[in-house]
Amino acid sequence: MTRVKTSLERLRAWSPLIPLLLLLAGTYWLNQQVQPIAPKPDDSTRHDIDYSVENLSSVTLDEHGQARYLMTTEKMWHYPDDDTTYLDHPHFVSLHANSWPVVISSLTGRIFSHGDEVFLYDDVKIDRLPDLEKDQVSFRTEYLHILPNKDQADTDHPVTMTTPRDTINAIGMTLDNTLQITHLLSNVRATHVPPAK
Repeated sequence: MTRVKTSLERLRAWSPLIPLLLLLAGTYWLNQQVQPIAPKPDDSTRHDIDYSVENLSSVTLDEHGQARYLMTTEKMWHYPDDDTTYLDHPHFVSLHANSWPVVISSLTGRIFSHGDEVFLYDDVKIDRLPDLEKDQVSFRTEYLHILPNKDQADTDHPVTMTTPRDTINAIGMTLDNTLQITHLLSNVRATHVPPAK
């Protein structure tokens, strides 16, 4: 009986503290509820690949459903933060209805957003294939900016243009495949080999 009495006395001694402990627990809980939500980590500055494709072949069609461009690349990968696509060993064939095919290749490339602009780098080769009236014309440069929808390209880098009898070096070039017009922009030097007699 003495043991039970002692326990009751202790409980009575602590009973004034029970409301205080409940008040402390409630205050702690309320404080946790009003704390601001911890900010999420900012991933906007990350430059991570969201997808990649190997050995890609694609065909771009015109408004009539005809093949407009063929593209192959050993590897393509995309970064969502700046919406850019990178290409490893890209190879393009332009199939414009009013002109002979043009084949373009490089070691690397980059495409922005909707594919309205393509940038090719390192050992860029452009070959306008021969037809019944014109010989093949080839261009070599280290950088090329392409506007696929307009079938135009340009560079501000050194470029070498070759035909069966001519080698022309220049700085800068604009190319319009639809009109089949090429402008060499500056420092143009040409070597011509006359036909054998």
